[in-house]
Amino acid sequence: MTDTEKIQQEMRQLEEQIRYHNDRYYNRDDPEIDDYDYDQLTQRLRALEEEYPALKSQDSPTQMVGGESSSQFEKVTHAVKMESLQDVFSVEQVREFCDKLQESYDGDYVVEMKIDGLSVSLEYDGGKLVRGSTRGNGVVGEDITVNLRTIRSIPKTIAFKGPLEVRGEVYMPKKVFAALVKQQLEDEEKPFKNPRNAAAGSLRQKDVSITRARKLSIFVFNLQRIEGKTFATHSQTLEWLAEQGFLVSPEFVVCRNTDDIVDRIEQIGQLRGSLAFDTDGAVVKVNDLHQREELGSTAKCPKWAVAYKYPPEEKETVLRDIEINVGRTGALTPTALFDPIELAGTTVSRAVLHNQDFISEKEIGIGDTIVVRKAGEIIPEVVAVKEHAPDSQVYTIPHHCPACGTETRRSEEESAIICPNPDCPAKIYRSLVHFASRAAMDIDGLGPAIVKALMEAGLVRDFADLYGLTFDQVLALEGFKERAAQNLIDAIERSRHNDLPRLLFGLGIKNVGHRASELLCERYGDIDQLMAATEEELSAIDNIGDIMAQNIVAYFAQEKNRQLIERLRAGGVNTTAAQSQKGDALAGQKFVVTGKLSHYTRDEITAFIKQNGGAAASSVSKKTSYVIAGEDAGSKLEKAQALGVPVLSEDEFLQMIGQQ
Repeated sequence: MTDTEKIQQEMRQLEEQIRYHNDRYYNRDDPEIDDYDYDQLTQRLRALEEEYPALKSQDSPTQMVGGESSSQFEKVTHAVKMESLQDVFSVEQVREFCDKLQESYDGDYVVEMKIDGLSVSLEYDGGKLVRGSTRGNGVVGEDITVNLRTIRSIPKTIAFKGPLEVRGEVYMPKKVFAALVKQQLEDEEKPFKNPRNAAAGSLRQKDVSITRARKLSIFVFNLQRIEGKTFATHSQTLEWLAEQGFLVSPEFVVCRNTDDIVDRIEQIGQLRGSLAFDTDGAVVKVNDLHQREELGSTAKCPKWAVAYKYPPEEKETVLRDIEINVGRTGALTPTALFDPIELAGTTVSRAVLHNQDFISEKEIGIGDTIVVRKAGEIIPEVVAVKEHAPDSQVYTIPHHCPACGTETRRSEEESAIICPNPDCPAKIYRSLVHFASRAAMDIDGLGPAIVKALMEAGLVRDFADLYGLTFDQVLALEGFKERAAQNLIDAIERSRHNDLPRLLFGLGIKNVGHRASELLCERYGDIDQLMAATEEELSAIDNIGDIMAQNIVAYFAQEKNRQLIERLRAGGVNTTAAQSQKGDALAGQKFVVTGKLSHYTRDEITAFIKQNGGAAASSVSKKTSYVIAGEDAGSKLEKAQALGVPVLSEDEFLQMIGQQ
């Protein structure tokens, strides 16, 4: 193989890797590598393309913006292309950018914090928010207006009445992200890797209530287009947008020269650990809007701006021990305990090691010097082993459960090591904590310490035991006074009347989260119907996959669990779903709603479908009974026509259910 062929082969391999990681990052919100490693791949490819332009692919990922628009939302063609920025990784590169521009430009620059979130467009007309969309590939994005309306910091009305489009970055605050990851780990769900992916995953939810619960926020950083008003500089647009009620780029600074720019970049770098949001860089922009038009753009990036990316802060420390915790499903989770270090403004001394595969891949042993950083500047993670201790051996998760001594085994479905003992005290403890949590049965005051005390006193071994507790039994626990004891008994009493989805989620059936619990209760009127359901019936429900269906059937197939349900029922716990259905005119029929409707929103039409006994789906298939199509229905209408699925107008559907 010639040198040229080797270079060409490397370029094709890099392109394939980058496309793969682009799909994981932009389209699946589930990256496999961190931003720094991704940047190394793209830098290498760009360098080769500059050195060997004849070998550059016409569809190189270095020329693409973001990801593709998803088929789960309506497509939006942007009036103004939503470009990405050229990344630079050193102060020298920032100086080179400014020096090149100063050959023809003698104006100011604006330096802004680069918020690590999801870029969106917000369109207003008549002073009202009329549409919000994702960037997508820069030309075509996704209509996520309904989800964006749940974000409190997005103004729904503004004083300016003319057509207006702004661009902003939706992000998840650090505290919200940390709480979400904590909850996901407690529920033994796969946690989001960083705030950016948490924000993106939250915005792409078909269930708008999930988006609302994620407490997202936004900073607006650019005026895309406006009619009836003109500005001379970018800083003027930000000041005016702030007057309209937008939260704009925080603490943006106008700089006169390169030294001022570099100083501001360093200041932001020092602030990062104390900020309430995640920022992975600083953006340098030409302030003069006319000069921006003169400079123009490349196929992918504007020539008037660059994004400086901060290198990840990494620290070395010594791994002193590995702690094993047993979760409610029996998974043994290893946690690294190391000498305290300062990272991103806080002291950290522990990090989750995930599973045996992770430990083995990095060859981690107690006593080793390890490299630690914070994923997304928030969650500590072990990156690598810097140096092995003289007698170091790769750590092996125990072959026996540390809580009950039962021999562990590797899960066939995933890489976890699990304790199979259903009576393991650690599993029971975690299950009770989950059952009482706010997201499940919401038993106020029944936290981890109280659960532990109840178990040690021999008062509680499963969920049903909670509903047999008496005031005197609680009062007898160490540290309890009359008021606290009565409050706990009252909280347990209130939980008896919870909606069925809370109970179902609280049971801790593997892979059955909040939304799945709600879907199951919409389909089945009470827990007895659910217990009688087959795998085939369950997997036919939208968003209930085969594996989840198997887990549900397997859970209720165990006599111990069926007896538990009977004891909960005997304890007065509600096992019936609230019925919102008003009729059965649409029973057995499945509908897909698409396009812009005239009389009602799509959520309201979906509610009508459910109230009349029908089912609402997000995608068209041969099983779809009808598609309700409004204006600009797009790909879902085309698919319905191709499959021969009947199409209804909004008026025809309303006539069908007697609303017209």
